[in-house]
Amino acid sequence: MAANMGSMRILIKGGKVVNDDFTQEADVYIENGIIQQVGKELMIPGGAKVIDASGKLVLPGGIDTSVHLQQTFMNASIQDDFYSGTKAALMGGTTMVMALVLPEQHCSLLDAYEKCRALADAKTCCDYSLHVGVTWWGPKVHNEMETLVREHGVNSFQMYMAYKDMMMLRDSELYQTLQTCKDIGAIARVHAENGELVAEGAREALDLGISGPEGIEISRPEELESEATHRAITVANRARCPIYLVNVSSVSAGDMIAAAKMQDKVVHAETTVAHAVLSGMQYYHQDWAHSAAHVIVPPLRLDPNTPGYLMGLLANDTLSVVASEHRPFNIKQRALGKEDFTKIPHGVAGVQDRMSVIWERGVVTGKMDENRFVAVTSSNAAKIYNMYPRKGRIIPGADADVVVWDPDATKTISVTTQVQGGDFNLYEGMRCHGVPLVTISRGRLVCENGVFMCAEGSGKFYPLHTFPDYLYKKMVQREKTQSYKGVARDPYSGDVAKVANTIKRELGLGPIDGESSNKGAVRVHQGVRDLHESSFSLSGSQVDDHIPKRSSARILAPPGGRSSGIW
Repeated sequence: MAANMGSMRILIKGGKVVNDDFTQEADVYIENGIIQQVGKELMIPGGAKVIDASGKLVLPGGIDTSVHLQQTFMNASIQDDFYSGTKAALMGGTTMVMALVLPEQHCSLLDAYEKCRALADAKTCCDYSLHVGVTWWGPKVHNEMETLVREHGVNSFQMYMAYKDMMMLRDSELYQTLQTCKDIGAIARVHAENGELVAEGAREALDLGISGPEGIEISRPEELESEATHRAITVANRARCPIYLVNVSSVSAGDMIAAAKMQDKVVHAETTVAHAVLSGMQYYHQDWAHSAAHVIVPPLRLDPNTPGYLMGLLANDTLSVVASEHRPFNIKQRALGKEDFTKIPHGVAGVQDRMSVIWERGVVTGKMDENRFVAVTSSNAAKIYNMYPRKGRIIPGADADVVVWDPDATKTISVTTQVQGGDFNLYEGMRCHGVPLVTISRGRLVCENGVFMCAEGSGKFYPLHTFPDYLYKKMVQREKTQSYKGVARDPYSGDVAKVANTIKRELGLGPIDGESSNKGAVRVHQGVRDLHESSFSLSGSQVDDHIPKRSSARILAPPGGRSSGIW
């Protein structure tokens, strides 16, 4: 069935084709999984299935850059495998997902990758690719990163500045990882939070008796994200590596990214649907299960202006991409943390709702137009991950990943009708304009009017190439023009002080080689400091040495009034 669907001839007629930079009225003809023609009055062979798109938009299929499928995280198994997860994506208008491989600390990245590939290839319904997490650092990791890039079609790695003792890299390790990414031309994805202070904040909250989901928000304030964002950008700049920040959740972190872009640093970033739509007040809901269902890291923010602000940053290109960060759990799994918020598995569902929710909160509200919507849900991801224009654009020669989108139709989101996993929907009851009527993946008609028509395992792994121009063009040029050079000068030929001997004497380290052992070493005073003695001293003779010292003096007119006392 998959082979027949792949060779289908499809004509999408009468719609408006929307790319990230322009909209045009045009028909789209698809054959052999490729867009063959875009235009008016096309000459096409007979036998094509005709889809009437009059009054509708024809969009590039969505690309979700951050999903987690068929893995265990924080002692809980994610409630979607690669079949149900990719089915939900296609039902929502997303035709490609990028999943994360997360190796255990000190385990092989290659082994984790191979295991994930075996699971995904058997079940996925659409094109997919893989990010690989760098959860520890060493020569083996460096070598495996090179192998994954060279032989396995991986072009992105994710590093964590949070999750202390689990996945967190120290600054020096992050620096070396970023240098490796630069050398092999990979995209460096960084989760920026101050992991040390997050751990301290969690301990302090628990000591205060705060054990509920609100502890997530209390222990991870936005200043810890902002500080880590600035540090990550600084480390990447020193490593001369483009950086891609994930899960941007706060106003201050967004401002930090905007400032870095103004300083001409190569920074890109993504936020999630949840952060761009919901408020952190959910953590203070009276129902524990409701609050726990919103636990995501970094947490949703209390400031009610944050979601609108992040949506605005998406609209003005400060943030490049919006992802679902899809990692669904059920209430029983979240109850692992019923007495300790640090044990609630971090993750929410969203791969099915991403496109419609962003259309409702971004386009319908007037924050962005349909072209910008295509950019943040598809085209920018394709450019950053080196798939463009094969993905993320409707032009002849591109993969036939196409969605017929009805901007006027509405649907009400509910957990009772969702395909994605989990027993809770963050957007329950939200009425969304913007509905995918038809989804076409690699030329296969996989979803039409809510009916799913795709075989398990019919999707394919999509290998990605390194050194995407969108990230690396500027870096390559800067390497040519801004390389460090030493100063050409004659060598110094004078005397050199014998510093080592002096230091040894001053530190009282005993006799120096070649010196007699009976020479007394300078004694170093140790012990408690005399707090009555000033630490400020003047060496040598002073101009007032001839004046006798007095034990007391009358203060005639001190600040604050006269005094009759003698001090």
